[in-house]
Amino acid sequence: MEFTGHRAVVVAADWMSAGNQVITASWDRSALLHDSETGEQISVLTGHDQELTDVRSHPSQQLAVTSSKDTTFRLWDFRGPSMLVNVSQGHNQPVTSAVFAGSDKVVSGSDDRTVKVWDLKNMRSPVAAIRVDSSVNRFSVSQTQNLIAIPHDNRHIRIYDINGNRIGRLPRSNRQGHSKMVCSVAWADDNAMCNLFSCGFDRQVLGWSVNLQSKE
Repeated sequence: MEFTGHRAVVVAADWMSAGNQVITASWDRSALLHDSETGEQISVLTGHDQELTDVRSHPSQQLAVTSSKDTTFRLWDFRGPSMLVNVSQGHNQPVTSAVFAGSDKVVSGSDDRTVKVWDLKNMRSPVAAIRVDSSVNRFSVSQTQNLIAIPHDNRHIRIYDINGNRIGRLPRSNRQGHSKMVCSVAWADDNAMCNLFSCGFDRQVLGWSVNLQSKE
């Protein structure tokens, strides 16, 4: 199956929770909802003023969140007869990623060097804020451990819990870690041996075994 409709680079895609729809995000400032069996375009999500940087779906509900260089992220609710959208203006630089954490939270990260945790029931102010020393790239939230892995321009990968407490960071040396910017990470919660993957501008994908009991 091939999904068409975007007029510029497609930067992200995700399955909706039911598995029969795919949502895509593009530099054409729109996100598209597709039927995964027919390829048909179901909905066009517009409103961002600049290019989109990411799109993620809710693990169990018909919700999606888009991130954009316009410093906002938008929460899209497909559960009712008419689509609802909530615009969040919690950052002052491009939002590089926004991810659902469990069923009731959204985590957003930005080039303004902050990661913020939001409650879906009250998006006016974050419930936790993490300040770091480098731009935040496409991060990942472990749905089983409630941990946020944050990749940075400065080659670090830092790990925090959902309350904003720092857990540690992955080693970065000539033998281990990335030699250039880390652009994305992904938890593999069901893999006990290798539970976090990272990729960087050094053209490497690294698999990590993060042992939280020994802080290793």
